This record gives sequence, structure tokens and C-alpha cells, in this order.
Amino acid sequence: MINVAIMGYGTIGSGVARVLDENAPVISARVGDDIRVKKILDRRDFPEDPHADCFVKDINDILDDDEIQIVVETMGGVEPAHTFVKDCLMRGKHVTTSNKALVAKHGPELLAIAKEKNVNFLFEASVGGGIPIIRTITSAVTADVVEAVMGILNGTTNYILTKIEQEGSEFSDVLKEAQELGYAEANPTDDVEGYDACRKIAILTSLNCGRNVDFEKIYTEGITKVTPEDMEYAKAMGRTIKLLAVSRKVEEGTYAMVAPYMLGEEHPLYSVHGVFNAVFIHGNMLDDAMLYGRGAGSLPTASAVCGDIVDIARNLDKNSGVFYSDEEMELLDFEGIRNKFFVRVRGDVNDAANITSPFGKCEVVTCKSLEGEFGFMTEEMREDDFAAAFEKLEGAVSRYRLGN
Repeated sequence: MINVAIMGYGTIGSGVARVLDENAPVISARVGDDIRVKKILDRRDFPEDPHADCFVKDINDILDDDEIQIVVETMGGVEPAHTFVKDCLMRGKHVTTSNKALVAKHGPELLAIAKEKNVNFLFEASVGGGIPIIRTITSAVTADVVEAVMGILNGTTNYILTKIEQEGSEFSDVLKEAQELGYAEANPTDDVEGYDACRKIAILTSLNCGRNVDFEKIYTEGITKVTPEDMEYAKAMGRTIKLLAVSRKVEEGTYAMVAPYMLGEEHPLYSVHGVFNAVFIHGNMLDDAMLYGRGAGSLPTASAVCGDIVDIARNLDKNSGVFYSDEEMELLDFEGIRNKFFVRVRGDVNDAANITSPFGKCEVVTCKSLEGEFGFMTEEMREDDFAAAFEKLEGAVSRYRLGN
């Protein structure tokens, strides 16, 4: 019998218990032993829950129980999750978490403790919900040099952008609807400003490069300025707008960023709609591959957590080797990155040549439903050169990077 404790019995924690219960025969067969939820840490009481007799309110009830070998952290936030997870690892207990804020902030420290104590600290569910992207990078493509990771890593923003595109709705209206449906939090800042996706791409870049990436140093934009009119231009060009988290190795080094991109129909992430997530990777031997699925929700995320539980249960006596160091990965200066851009500007399209001249050779785009303005696409140029020209552009409305 392998005993598990769950810390935090919200949407994901309760989902973990359900997966372990309902899929018990399959999980036991794959592990070679039964897995049982022995204790659940939560401040609330759940008298009607099937595990009602497992609830405790003191972390020491878990720490002092030598029969508990695996701890699941689904509390969210940095503290007290960090302290609790650290204490569990120090006591020689394996830990799996869905908490991207915890991993982005304290991943190297917790991985180092796990390695020292010969236990595992796994976090598949912290990026992409039910999509097994971390296991792919750390196990499936370890013989490759992964040169690019690009993803739609936040279901809330993808849902909002899909509704703006398909229904012509305003951002604020769709956000309210997403909150009512439970797709967006009461305070949606982390999602709509891109911070959630930023933490996730920091984790993936850290794993890929073997060194810690400080998420606070990644250039990040959100989707709050996306309008139905911007989507009209995108449609006119056979494109759509998606919030992408990008990590790419180039000759000079590695860069990472989060921003809305206009993607063409040929782009692998073009057709990812609604609350779904997808991650595209490019390896020097593998070439291109993509994982697609539900990036959030109780059972998809719980499924990823339970996948970690199974991995740990198969390796109770050893560290699995998932690791990146606390040495900081120096990312390339954002201003030197090269991109193509789309720009909306108020003005006479007949004067487009003069208006677009600071941006070099451009392709003009018009939208019949929008008068007194036009758009244009630039050739590839440095971010700082584009920003300088855009700042001086009279009548500028919006700008987006163009996905290749």
C-alpha cells in the first residue's frame, strides 16, 4: 500500500482524489501496488465527502506520519505552499504539485532538496494542465536539442480571444462572461495580463536549458487591448490573434516572451480555440511536434497530477532526475529580437507610402468595414527599431507581432 496526502481540497485537490478512486484498478495495475489517500489538509470540513475521515487541519499530521510517502500540493499561491512542500521534502516525502507560482519562484531550491533527500519533486500539472509537456521535454525528447517551445498556455485568454473573433464581442464583455462560467477568476489579472503564461514559459525554458529563468525578466504583454476591429484586420489577412508564450534558441542565445501574435492559417496553433491549450516544440532531430488538450479544469489537471503520482510510485527509492540548477539563465536582451509586425493607423490609405516609410518596405492592408484607417505589415526588424518608429507614428491605433 502506498499512502498519499493531499494539501488543499479545492477544484484540483478533490479532482486528484476522484481520479485515484475511480481509476484505482488501472492505477494499481500500472504501479504494481494500491494507492490510498490517507490524509487531506484543508481548513474546511467536508462531512459528505467519501474521504471525510481523512481531513486534518495541521500540517504536522502529515509531516509526522511515516506511512505517507507521497504528498500532493494543490493549495495554490507561494505561501504557505512553499514552506509545506519544503518541509515534506526535508522529511523524505515525495511531492507533486500543480502550482506554477510555486515552481516558477522556488523550483531550483525544491528540486535541489529533492535530489539531496533522494526523493522526487514533480510538477507536470503546473504547465498546460492535462497536456504532458514537461514529461515530453524531460523524457521523450532528451536526445534532441529543443530549439523552440511555443504555446497557448492559458485557457482563459484563449477563450476570450476566440469569443472576440467569432462573435465580435468587446474584451470587457467576454471577460465578464468568462468569469460567470468559471473560466476566469474574480481577479483575472494573472491571466489577461499574461503573467500566468509567463510563469509557465519560464518553467519550460528552465527545464529545457537546465538553468533557472527568472520569470520577472521575461517580456510580457496581455490581451486587454485586443479589439474586435483588430480581429477584423486579422480575418482580412487570413489570420487570427493568439496569446503566445515563446522560448527560442537562436545563434546569439535564448530569448523568451509572452505577447499577442497574429497567426496565419498555416501556423500549427492557428486552430486552437476556446479553453484549449497547445504547445508546439521544434527539435533539431525531431523537427516539429505539438501537444493539444485541455489546459485547465479539475479532472484534466488532476490527471496530470496523478500521472506524477504513478511516476513517483514507480521510483519510490530514487530521484527521477528531473532537475535544473539555481544558476540564472541570462536571456537575450528583448530589444534585439527580430520580428515582423502588423500596425493599425488612422490616416488616408493614399498616403500610405509616406506613413509607412519609417518601417521600411511594408505591405498595406485595408478593411472595408473600417473607414479612415488602414493597416500595414512590416518586414522583419529589431524590436527596438520598431518601437522607436511606432512611438513617432501619428494616428497609431494598435500593433501586433506576426507569427511565422
